Amino acid sequence: MQIGSYQLDAPFALAPMAGITDKPFRQLCRDFGAGWAVSEMLTSDPSLQQTRKTLQRADFAGESGVRVVQIAGNNPQQMAASARYNVARGAQIIDINMGCPAKKVCNQLAGSALLQNERLVAEILHAVVDAVAVPVTLKTRLGWDDDHCNLLTIGSIAQEAGIAAIAVHGRTRTQMYHGLARYELITQLRRQIDIPLWVNGDLTSPQKAFSITQQTGADGVMIGRAAQGQPWLFRDLQYYYEHGCLPARLSVAEHANIISQHIRSIHEFYGAYLGVRIGRKHIGWYVAGLVDGQDFRRKINCIDDSCTQLQMIDVFLSQQIAQLAVWPCAYRDNMQM
Repeated sequence: MQIGSYQLDAPFALAPMAGITDKPFRQLCRDFGAGWAVSEMLTSDPSLQQTRKTLQRADFAGESGVRVVQIAGNNPQQMAASARYNVARGAQIIDINMGCPAKKVCNQLAGSALLQNERLVAEILHAVVDAVAVPVTLKTRLGWDDDHCNLLTIGSIAQEAGIAAIAVHGRTRTQMYHGLARYELITQLRRQIDIPLWVNGDLTSPQKAFSITQQTGADGVMIGRAAQGQPWLFRDLQYYYEHGCLPARLSVAEHANIISQHIRSIHEFYGAYLGVRIGRKHIGWYVAGLVDGQDFRRKINCIDDSCTQLQMIDVFLSQQIAQLAVWPCAYRDNMQM
């Protein structure tokens, strides 16, 4: 995929997810083959630019790959200023959030709430594109609800405004993450616009991702929740697209090493106090498919000390190496489509 002047190594993108796609996780997914990894959503409110959370979310020091910063808001001038500010701090591409369904975002008339106001969508997209010399991309949904699926209109507005690429989650805002993603409108959008297009939503396996790519004609796939607890999914995606089958499994020891190193990188990035707390959710995702995973998760979630958390995860993973022949994987073990 070509985004502006940037040629991506692979058409596989890690979807921006607040509280999840921080620098350690972005880098891990890139190491496994994600060609595109977007920052956690940053508010365009200038009064919040120097908070600890915002500064950590905007930290790209030492990170490989194209630096993509996602911004959110509802004021065209403020969004334009935020884009300029982040480019000055090193962003190579600006991504605009018009897809987040969270109440605290939509209540501010940002995220997917903007899909209810097509005129404002156009004003924001034009303002941001005109404000910076770098490519600007868009993340969005099918529409606000089933009675207002205006993706085709939004897509036309985006292309006319000069948006360099668009990613579409196959649900409406009112669906949140419930029900099944739908791809018919994304297929229609592919025929309507000329800019690169990612399809997103319920792409839980390489097999399904490839099938939906063929169905929609999308240029690439964007993976969100399916990457939680299995960043190696990007490795399997790349191999499947190239060979039509899954690669040989990673060994249990390799899985264990990946998990251990990821939790340690979280501690290093956030420090001991926050590292323990942020590490908990990733540990929970990693062990969810293991027979004794839920019991371990309950125990480790009671731990507040960083050294103890790391020791417990190492002991637990050593036990898995001794007990397991293969690491559980739904799209391998159940032939998930």
